[in-house]
Amino acid sequence: MKKIPVLNSMEKTRDTRFLKNYTLNYTNAEGGEKIYETVSNFDYDSPEELGERASGVVIVGWKDGRLLLCREFRMGVNHFVYNMPAGHIDQGENVEECAGRELFEETGLALKKVYQVLPPSYASPDLSDSSAWVVFAEVDGELPGGVSEHTEADEWIHPGLYSREEVAKLLREERFSGRAQMAAYFFAAGFPMNTGKLSEGHL
Repeated sequence: MKKIPVLNSMEKTRDTRFLKNYTLNYTNAEGGEKIYETVSNFDYDSPEELGERASGVVIVGWKDGRLLLCREFRMGVNHFVYNMPAGHIDQGENVEECAGRELFEETGLALKKVYQVLPPSYASPDLSDSSAWVVFAEVDGELPGGVSEHTEADEWIHPGLYSREEVAKLLREERFSGRAQMAAYFFAAGFPMNTGKLSEGHL
């Protein structure tokens, strides 16, 4: 049986306000010593802590049969990308409080009813241990009709509510984040959004 790689040690190589760079020393499946580079939102003291903390939330929101999507400019890819409202949890916030705050900041909308909160999942585990709870919720309120004015200077976010047909067109023609693309696909295919919580046996 092929051996599982073993993480031996880690060293922080760069420390900024939001991201920390780490060099990981590990033993691969053939017993070779290797180096792996990753980034995190957190300060760690030991390898055992890596991947154990969630940093934010993602909101899959809908209103009146339309899916909430945000057209964002993302410097990391130098393109506009369709995404879900999302953000980091502030100190002292719980998941629903964070979801409500981020939803308002990015879209001007409010949580109406939360149907499901899924446990944290990793956004890009080959590059980072960044993970987030996924909140499925009906939303309420009025969109700003343009770019959100509640975001920071470095953010450009234009929220919109889209029908299934409009989402299908976006999927054919526009760039998406991975999570948003998957949610948009199931929405466009007719998957019902407000079916309630999954039972214990389904999780």
